[in-house]
Formats: sequence, structure tokens, C-alpha cells
Amino acid sequence: MSIGLLHYLILSAGVLCCGLFVMMTKRNAIGILIGIELVLNSVNINFIAFDRYRAGGGMDGQIAALFVIVLAAAEAAVAVAICMNLYKNINTIDVDRGDALHG
Repeated sequence: MSIGLLHYLILSAGVLCCGLFVMMTKRNAIGILIGIELVLNSVNINFIAFDRYRAGGGMDGQIAALFVIVLAAAEAAVAVAICMNLYKNINTIDVDRGDALHG
């Protein structure tokens, strides 16, 4: 049995569902960030899988996945800074209490 495009798409859908579940159920900011990273990883799986099984070759999917990885690193840096500011101001990283920062 060989691994085909459908196997990668099923894996990507599973990772996407896990990421969405984590984002919806976690209340602290770090848990939500982990869910976002899972969603971005599922996107990368799709980019690489479609690039691998596309006729004609090329590296479009790999370049797009690299761009998503760079975007995720920048998002993580900004999100960690926001979490640190949230903890400094209200001593918690609970996103439900984040509305206290507006004034």
C-alpha cells in the first residue's frame, strides 16, 4: 500500500480539527497559541502534499509553507509579548480577563 494524497489530506484535517478544538476550549493565551500553531501546521501539510502530487513539479508549495513558517514565528513573537504584558498588568494569562486592559 502506498501513501497517497488522500492520506495527507486526512492527516491535515485531523490536525486542523485538533487545533480548532484547542482554540475553542482553552481559556489561557498559551493554549490558544498552541491551537493556532496546529492550524498553521495543517495548512503546511496541505501545501506540501499538493506540491508533491501536482503534475509538472515545481516548488510552489514548499515556498508557501516556508512563508507560513516565517509568519508563524512572527506571530509567536508578538503573541508572547502580548502574554507578558497581560501577565504584568493583571497577573494572569486568562483571555477572558483581558478586557480589563482597555482602561
